[in-house]
Amino acid sequence: MLLPLDGWHRDHGGRMVEFAGYMMPVQYEGIMAEHLWTRESAGLFDVSHMGQLLVTGEEDAQTDVEPALEAALPIDLSTLKLGAVRYSLLLDENGGILDDLMVSRWPGGFYLVVNGATKWDDIGTLREYLPDDITLNHLDDRALLALQGPKAVDALERVAPGVAALTFMKGGRFTLGGVDAWISRSGYTGEDGFEISIPGEAAADVADLLLAQPEVKPIGLGARDSLRLEAGLPLYGHDMDPERGPVESGLAFGVNKRRRLEGGFPGAERVQRDFAEGTAQKRIGLKLEGRQAAREGAKVFHGEQEVGVVTSGGFSPSLQHPIAMAYVDAAFAADGTALSIEIRGKKLDATVAAMPFVPNRYHR
Repeated sequence: MLLPLDGWHRDHGGRMVEFAGYMMPVQYEGIMAEHLWTRESAGLFDVSHMGQLLVTGEEDAQTDVEPALEAALPIDLSTLKLGAVRYSLLLDENGGILDDLMVSRWPGGFYLVVNGATKWDDIGTLREYLPDDITLNHLDDRALLALQGPKAVDALERVAPGVAALTFMKGGRFTLGGVDAWISRSGYTGEDGFEISIPGEAAADVADLLLAQPEVKPIGLGARDSLRLEAGLPLYGHDMDPERGPVESGLAFGVNKRRRLEGGFPGAERVQRDFAEGTAQKRIGLKLEGRQAAREGAKVFHGEQEVGVVTSGGFSPSLQHPIAMAYVDAAFAADGTALSIEIRGKKLDATVAAMPFVPNRYHR
């Protein structure tokens, strides 16, 4: 399947690969250079493969969308103000994670952004969870861009006046190059930055406008992955899956306090039990010695005892040493614990480290 910017990426030298059923750029000038540029300036990412959904009620009925969506997600929508953005989770009936997502309150409903690889399943699950008088629209005619990095605000304010007033996890409607856009100050890199929803037919013109700003370069999936790893942000299908719940995954903040107490969402019984009793394993960060990176599936040891498995790993361009995320037995999850990772038959020293590995620079 082709996304709105498929030709644009090819014209700008993007090396295309298959990802989540789409052809997308893995890199342009190189993952290391793109990663460091984003940390220093502003990187432009195409994330149009993500699912953009709008949940509304019937216009001629006194439908309250809020309780319907709260019955499907473990989120407290009563405290979500107009334009605000919040992280949440889609859980199965056993409390396992089906996806993570972002929820924004729009006039008349809620705007959700879900992962590209799971969006069709997410749509099916949400339609199953939501009552018939609630409408779930897949906004498949829209593109989604992310402008990330410390100079993103300088570049975007120049072409979308007013965005500099947004703070982290706040959004609103703006005009960008004559195009109506929903822009939120959020992202997946740990840096300050913005996510920009626009009509698909305007995507190339908007991308050109942003790329014309001196702070901005196009960035591929490779650097997106290394940036999110440094930021300690999990990736669905690797660091999250239906076998693991929010507490075990270190995503308890995705279940708001009121919902923890009241329940009333899919999998609530398991989630409440995990909050009360703890979990057998926990998601942790690891810093490795040397330069050899640990990859997904590598076993983690404490002495001769196997205690966990790596779910994401790579070389950190910012820190110049390998880092990883893993699930380990809770007894070995404390920061500073000495562990080892088996790579190609050899055990390499590793230490449990606090995440994010690189400090977040969100504009609060």
